[in-house]
Amino acid sequence: MQEDFLHIMLADDDQDDRDFFSEAFDDLKIKTRLNLFNDGQQLMNYLLKTDCDLPHILFLDLNMPIKSGIECLLEIKQEKHLKDIAIAIYSTSASEEDIEETFINGANIYIKKPSDFKVLKKVLSDIVTINWHYQTSGLNKDNFLLKM
Repeated sequence: MQEDFLHIMLADDDQDDRDFFSEAFDDLKIKTRLNLFNDGQQLMNYLLKTDCDLPHILFLDLNMPIKSGIECLLEIKQEKHLKDIAIAIYSTSASEEDIEETFINGANIYIKKPSDFKVLKKVLSDIVTINWHYQTSGLNKDNFLLKM
């Protein structure tokens, strides 16, 4: 049976960012099921359950307490049943070091969090319509950082 929605997850410790993200999807009118997590540990507790429903796309904030986004990324890529999840790093950081580290460790795309709601909606619309097979098979630094 084919699903008629896109399952999206976001792990971000900032309540305002989670609300902003959720409101953007509501405005886009894209059929999604959205799961929001307050930190990386809460996300990993969910993903490591044997009966969890895996997302089509996981948005990961880098700077979270308890377990950071990079720690989650590393753990996800080591788990056989999780390693193929499309992962979009979603961070306020634009440091070359963060971009390089997440690229090397297997993230699929890097997005600097937009502060403008209209830009966020455009970014999310672009992300959910990406051909992820192409995005993951031809991954290189030129198409890793989403430029707005």
